[in-house]
Amino acid sequence: MARPDGGLIQETNLQYYAGAQIIYTSVAATTVYTFTFNTQLVLGSATSFAPTDPDFGLNNFRIYTSPNGINNWTEYITTYTLVNSSAGSTITLGNGQNIGTYVKVQLKAGAVANNYGGYEYTKLKDIINNFMVAYVGQDKLIPNVRRSDVIFHAKRGLSEFSFDTLKSIKSQELTVPPSLSVVIPQDYVNYVKLSWVDGLGVKHTIYPTQLTSSPSSTPIQDQAGNIVQDNFQENIDGTSVINERWQANDPSRITGLWPANTNNPTVYMYDWWGESTWGFGGFYGQRYGGDPVNMQVNGWFNIDPTMGTFNFSSDLANKLIMLEYISDGLAYDLDTKVPKMAEDAMYAHLNHAILSTRANTQEYIVQRYKQERFAKLRNAKIRLSNIKLDEIVQVMRNKSKWIKH
Repeated sequence: MARPDGGLIQETNLQYYAGAQIIYTSVAATTVYTFTFNTQLVLGSATSFAPTDPDFGLNNFRIYTSPNGINNWTEYITTYTLVNSSAGSTITLGNGQNIGTYVKVQLKAGAVANNYGGYEYTKLKDIINNFMVAYVGQDKLIPNVRRSDVIFHAKRGLSEFSFDTLKSIKSQELTVPPSLSVVIPQDYVNYVKLSWVDGLGVKHTIYPTQLTSSPSSTPIQDQAGNIVQDNFQENIDGTSVINERWQANDPSRITGLWPANTNNPTVYMYDWWGESTWGFGGFYGQRYGGDPVNMQVNGWFNIDPTMGTFNFSSDLANKLIMLEYISDGLAYDLDTKVPKMAEDAMYAHLNHAILSTRANTQEYIVQRYKQERFAKLRNAKIRLSNIKLDEIVQVMRNKSKWIKH
């Protein structure tokens, strides 16, 4: 299905849904083909067209040829080159194709997934280009500004918006190793939620703990308590005893869950005080003085900023967890995009940021655009909150439930 030149959607249905584009060879000995995916084609190296090349797995696409365009597709693994430009991705084949040959580029699964949902966003570079056209120039709000300044303020705006406005929450599925520590993600800014996942796929919230913390330094001391230095007069660090004790801790001794090292939630049942299954005459007083904050069976975590890890309680060993966290939207090229519902707020941010940093801008103008930025950012938050009436109605069905004290 061809797209009109004036439309914003330029990919065909085949390109979007199947991640493929097919070009018919109408001229003999054709070697140059231009493909117009929204996702940029990537070659691992200049020689990674060959399956035997170590970088072949880094390619995000494959090339096939067919005599009829329906079946008999054969992978093309002869020499070819790739050049990306604003017009698309141009591939020059080493062997010319005869009239009637169909040439297909098929994106790999990961590249196809990255292509989905792209219409929801506007790339940051397009935001910058649009701003330079619409707001900068003679008889406009900003007569002149360096493009580098606009790029700086655009990146700062995207970073700030990502923290509390944009849908910038990322997640990782991990398994807690026997060491009870997992490394903080590379683009991590702050955590949103940690959960362990049961056999049904249901998430159970893991709570941060105030019961312990990881020391930022563990200097070795001599018998007199003095800190020991090496030959370079630097403190010698040892291993953390606090971390070792916490990792060896049995959480049931804190939560009151009995018996230890099982998943039997007897003490949380209504008749826990009368149970005597294990011959101890019941559990009278077992939870006396317990802190309600600790009366849960989902485990705990704490963050070790020095080692850059999340540390978990021992009952979470080998469990599947979901780590949800916030990034700033600038870590990777794929992140540098703005939801269209917040695009106007980004322009308002750029106006205010540029005007407020100019020496001769009158204060009332700065305040005007500060208010405009605030109003448009608020509108963007409301739009992106994604509130649906049917979902609110479903939640409110609980309003008539009795709450027992």
